[in-house]
Amino acid sequence: MLGVALLALLAAIALPSLRAHIDKSRRADAIAALFQAQLAQERWRANQPAYGTLAEIGVSPQSSAGHYTIEVTAAGAGGYELLATARGVQARDAACRHLRLAMTGANLVQASGPDPAASNPDAINRRCWSL
Repeated sequence: MLGVALLALLAAIALPSLRAHIDKSRRADAIAALFQAQLAQERWRANQPAYGTLAEIGVSPQSSAGHYTIEVTAAGAGGYELLATARGVQARDAACRHLRLAMTGANLVQASGPDPAASNPDAINRRCWSL
């Protein structure tokens, strides 16, 4: 009985750490998709008067592993905004559920948050974007 209790205690300690690592590795899928969309936006803008939609720039609305949906929430002559939203089990990654990449003029902004406003404090935002 003591062995079972010890095993349960170890599992209770290890499981949250394991989930955090899995969530972080899945976040890398979203970050890669956002950076691919960023490159596609810049290629598109080199030949067009404004940035484009996902269809125009030829980017899938889903990350490669399918853990995030990708959308262009704003696009114009002066910049664009991309949003990655967690799907399925990845949505449990509450603090980093939404990742936003915005280009305004020459400024690139990386933001994250539990809602589409992506308004995490800097420390949490850095953790969400670190690989």
